[in-house]
Amino acid sequence: MTVPDQLASVRYLVDDVAAAVDFYTTHLGFTLNTDAAPAFADVVRGPLRLLLSGPASSGARATPRGTTAGRNRIHLIVDDLDAEIDRLRGAGVSSFSSDVVAGPGGRQILLTDPAGNLIELFEPAHAPAAPPHRSRPAQA
Repeated sequence: MTVPDQLASVRYLVDDVAAAVDFYTTHLGFTLNTDAAPAFADVVRGPLRLLLSGPASSGARATPRGTTAGRNRIHLIVDDLDAEIDRLRGAGVSSFSSDVVAGPGGRQILLTDPAGNLIELFEPAHAPAAPPHRSRPAQA
């Protein structure tokens, strides 16, 4: 059984561990935790530990041949999606793989890391402000 207070980890297979570390730490606010490049590194953001496994890592060797990056993605919440898109484009990130999509829960856009793994940037819909609480007159 997993320990509930440990970080949640997701493994991404990458072609170039150093390039992946640079992408996540430079553009998406992760910090480097372990660097065993070129085989492996892990980066952390909040409660997420992202395992970056290069071709020589044991994690990549356990994956069947021919398996490529899937449709799963990490989901990163942002306060202002438009500002994040502008910031990333200004920093030279051009790997957006969708337009902004809006729904009842918020807005999102997909981009890929250097190995093609999907990342979702998500701006939650803002809940309408609650009406002010009216106090009742005191009963005697």
